[in-house]
Amino acid sequence: MVEITKLFWKKALTSDHFELGEVNSADLDMSNWRITNLYIALSDEATKAFGFRHPYLGKVIVCLPVSAVDVFKEVLVLNKTIDELRNLRQCTE
Repeated sequence: MVEITKLFWKKALTSDHFELGEVNSADLDMSNWRITNLYIALSDEATKAFGFRHPYLGKVIVCLPVSAVDVFKEVLVLNKTIDELRNLRQCTE
């Protein structure tokens, strides 16, 4: 088990070692007390790679399902490449 605040601000890398950004937040399913989605604040490079416009203040935030996570240690490593993430739908309620 991991304390939820230990997830925040961890670097997120794709399976092809592209630095996606940092974990910013998470969705918690209160019916079973499980984290369902992670919100990633994209790095400037990832923002460009996805074709988003960089906001004047702040970062672009994307939602990823927890199923996209492969390893969580010092960094969060996803089981998807940057190209696979381009085709992954964002989280919905």
